[in-house]
Amino acid sequence: MDPFSAILTFSIAAGLLTLTPGLDTALVLRTATVEGGRQAMAAGAGVVSGVLAWGLVASLGLGVVLAASELGYRILQYVGAAYLFWLGTQMIRSALKKQPIEDQTGEDQTGDLQAPAAAQGHQASWFWRGLMTNLLNPKVGVFYVSFLPQFIPAGVPTVAFSVGLAGIHAVMGLAWFAAITLATRPISRMLRRPAFTRAVDGMTGTVLIAFGLRLALERRH
Repeated sequence: MDPFSAILTFSIAAGLLTLTPGLDTALVLRTATVEGGRQAMAAGAGVVSGVLAWGLVASLGLGVVLAASELGYRILQYVGAAYLFWLGTQMIRSALKKQPIEDQTGEDQTGDLQAPAAAQGHQASWFWRGLMTNLLNPKVGVFYVSFLPQFIPAGVPTVAFSVGLAGIHAVMGLAWFAAITLATRPISRMLRRPAFTRAVDGMTGTVLIAFGLRLALERRH
């Protein structure tokens, strides 16, 4: 397989993988609906940063340790499951919490607006949530270890080419997350209604907990 064919074939496979609904898509969609576009893209940036990190790990051969080590896999599996359970629980708590009464502009009765520094900090927190959601999923690591080497032609710099392929996957993911975020903008006012956002938090939190339980109980093949 020559480099061009490898890039083309990988891009097709990565594109199909990106469009397949999963945990990352659910996280970004929920964030766009409840928190806003900037926070959603921060979460998406965290997810694709995790993709790049896994690509680098796989290219350096460190991912083979994860694939071969039962203990290492289990530790990452249970830590990841615990993190998803915690994140889902936080969303369900938010869904059950009483929201302040809002006026037609979307402000609470005090009229307070979020300070820029607080908004930036909130975006940073969603970046880390997206990053950790991806990094703490051992299935992503094992997938990259088994999937990426198939597209590395002989004679090319392995690390650089692998990270380049992971970069293609990351760009596709970021474009997909941007499309999801933009799709929510025309109906953003309706989506921000407290009853709707609480329902979204409840459903997404339940999905995250279900993912966490599934990850914790899943047997390695």
